[in-house]
Amino acid sequence: MLKISRLAFIALLAASPLASYAQAGYANQPIKVIVPFPPAGGTDVVTRLLTEKLRASTGWTLIVDNKPGAGGNIGMDAVAKSKPDGYTLGMGQTANLAINPTLYTKMPYDAAKDFAPVALVAGQPVLLVVNSSSPYKSLADLVAAAKAKPGSLTMASAGNGTVGHLTGEVFARQAGIKSVHIPYKGAGPAATDLLGGQVDFYFATPQTVVSFIKSGKLRALAVSSSKRLPMLPQTPTIAESGYKGFEANDWKVLMAPAGTPADVVKRLNAEVEKAMAKPETIAQLLAEGSVPMSGSPQQVAQFLKAEQQRWGTVVREANVKAD
Repeated sequence: MLKISRLAFIALLAASPLASYAQAGYANQPIKVIVPFPPAGGTDVVTRLLTEKLRASTGWTLIVDNKPGAGGNIGMDAVAKSKPDGYTLGMGQTANLAINPTLYTKMPYDAAKDFAPVALVAGQPVLLVVNSSSPYKSLADLVAAAKAKPGSLTMASAGNGTVGHLTGEVFARQAGIKSVHIPYKGAGPAATDLLGGQVDFYFATPQTVVSFIKSGKLRALAVSSSKRLPMLPQTPTIAESGYKGFEANDWKVLMAPAGTPADVVKRLNAEVEKAMAKPETIAQLLAEGSVPMSGSPQQVAQFLKAEQQRWGTVVREANVKAD
C-alpha cells in the first residue's frame, strides 16, 4: 500500500510544471518562436538568425512559426494567449508593441500587461531614399524643395502606421515641411514605385533598398539612427544633417506570455545575450543593416515602457488610425 502511494505521489510530482523544470531542466521540449510577419521580412530574418545561434549554443529545439496579419497583432495575440511555460515565445517589434496600441481602436491584447519581456535582440533604422535620377542629392535639397512647394512631394511607406511612415511624420514636423503620404501594402510595392519614379521619397528598411542603393538605382540621403550604418558609411544620419537628436529605430524584442516563470525568463535572457554577443552574429546583423541590442528583462521592460509612450505620442500627433 505504501509502495502504491509513493508511486502515485511521484507520478503527481512529475506531472507538475515545476517538477518538469526541476527534474529535466529547461528546455526539455521544442520551443516555438512566433514571428508575427511573413517569411523573409526583417523580423523573420532576425528571428531565424537568433534561433539558429541558440540551437548551436544550447542544443535546444526551436521552431519558427510565422503568423502574419493586422500589423503583427495576430501573431502577438497568439503569444499572449499561450501557456506561460517558456515553450511559446514571440518576436515583438516596434509596430505590434509600441505603435499599434495607439494606432488601433481595439487591440486583442494589452501590450503593457500581457507579456513578459525576455530580451532585446536587434534594432534597425530606416533609410530616406530617392530615385537615382532624382534632383535631390542631399537631405537639404529635399527639404528645400518641400518648403518651396508645400504638399507637392510624395512620401511612400510600407503601410499606414509603419515605422517608416511615422518616422517620416516625425521628420516632417521637425523639418517644418509637408508632403503627401502614399501608403503601400508592403515594402516591395513601395520600392517598386520609387524605382519607377511614381513617388519622390521613401523611408525604407535597409533590407528593402540596400541592393538598389549599391547598384546605383536608388540614392540614400540619410539614415534615422544616431550613428551611421557600417554597411553605408557614406550616408549621413538625419541628426548630423541638421536635425539634432533625431533618432528612430525598428527594434526587435523577444517576449513570452505574462506569467512565465522568472527563472525561465532569466535563463532565456542569458542564452539570447550570449548568442547575440558572438562576433559572427554581430557581423551578420551589421551586414543586413541591423545593430545588436542587449539588456536584462528589467531593462527590456523599462525600454518598452519608454518606447510605448514615445510612439503613442507620435501616432496621436500625426492623427493616424488603422481602423
